[in-house]
Amino acid sequence: MIKKVGILFGMEDTFPWAFIDKVNELGKGEIVAEAVQIDKVQQGIDYGYSVIFDRISQEVPFYRAYLKNASLMGTAVINNPFWWSADEKFFNNCLSMEIGIPVPKTVLLPSNTRPDNTSETSFRNLKAPLDWDYMLDYIGFPAYMKPHDGGGWKSVYRLENSDELFAAHKETEQLVMMLQEEIVFDDYFRVYCLGQKYVHIMPYDPRKPFHERYVSDIKATGNERKKLLKTVHDYTLRLNQALGYDFNTVEFAVRDGVPYAIDFCNPAPDADIHSVGQENFDWIVEHSAKYAIEKAKAHKPNQNNTSWGGFVRNCITPLKSKTSKVNLKTASEAKKTAVKKVVKKAVAKSITAKTAVKKASVKTKPTAKPKK
Repeated sequence: MIKKVGILFGMEDTFPWAFIDKVNELGKGEIVAEAVQIDKVQQGIDYGYSVIFDRISQEVPFYRAYLKNASLMGTAVINNPFWWSADEKFFNNCLSMEIGIPVPKTVLLPSNTRPDNTSETSFRNLKAPLDWDYMLDYIGFPAYMKPHDGGGWKSVYRLENSDELFAAHKETEQLVMMLQEEIVFDDYFRVYCLGQKYVHIMPYDPRKPFHERYVSDIKATGNERKKLLKTVHDYTLRLNQALGYDFNTVEFAVRDGVPYAIDFCNPAPDADIHSVGQENFDWIVEHSAKYAIEKAKAHKPNQNNTSWGGFVRNCITPLKSKTSKVNLKTASEAKKTAVKKVVKKAVAKSITAKTAVKKASVKTKPTAKPKK
């Protein structure tokens, strides 16, 4: 049976068509790709896609609802629309710390303007004023302020002092913001990660004009360079396996040889040939097509084929905690192990009891009466 791969996209015009062509080339007629077409969305209906590559639902709630229904019907959606709805950058930073990956010092700021349909009493748990002295001393200046769940470099501020901070915070109105230390970097990378296994490291410079950002060189040399690239590669995999993203970019700022994860919540990463360049474009088209085909081949009808990260599967033990000898991945395994332990103890007790009875019977066995 022919399996269908769909791609859902908006204004971008280079990656989607190249992706479709590459899947159709590599799929050899058994797996075919097309642009998703929607004329109605009825609850509980499977519209026939084994895989949907999502490039736009982060901007269109209607599409996100469509994709959640598709996931429920068994479509493997790249990226998981349920996790994307729940994820945000401040949580990512917290999780990154727990799995041993450096991040800039960060604090969370409440919105400057109260959300709609709230009043002053809605915030009776929030002290006024906040402990600004502590936070500003902890973060220091220069600092960056950005939305805790935003993207695309929107509402990002570089701040030199507290006056600039308070003025900028007022502009953000109802946005919940993060205040973050500035990492003055020697090297900077943007890293593609596909399928939680394919990694492509791109030197990147966010200080340059948008169309020139993927052309910078790596300053680190020799063994230092080799070690740095391996660390960036390993950190990228660790983050995406924890978060569960099938297609993501991770940005690292390197200070004193240490890569700090700056941004790693990008469910629809830039893949336009005019910004990423021909070499990076060719890599992402080739590998995204291969991965979509892998997912299509592995697809099982009427089952959950969507990827989940280690955090949700409860497989991550923070590095600062003691790791148990047995890594139980599921409740079922835990139950089986518990049962085995109970049985083992019971058997041990049974053997001990039987041995005790035998010993007791030997000691109390009556001696033969002497013959008369």
